[in-house]
Amino acid sequence: MRSFYHYMMTHRGRKKPTDESRLADWMFGEHNFPKHSSSYDEISEYLEWNSPFHGSLQVFDRLWSTYESSE
Repeated sequence: MRSFYHYMMTHRGRKKPTDESRLADWMFGEHNFPKHSSSYDEISEYLEWNSPFHGSLQVFDRLWSTYESSE
């Protein structure tokens, strides 16, 4: 199973940014993000303490569902 970070990199670099691409771009630049993790709890807790923008946790939850079904 690939990490959530690896999955999120497919959302980076949109010409017209979406919430999903904003979160992915932030993860890319966030050196302490748990890049090798596939744990919902670990990533969710990290985002709770380091939320990059309002609503990013809701975006994460939505993307996590897609991530789980794609893996």
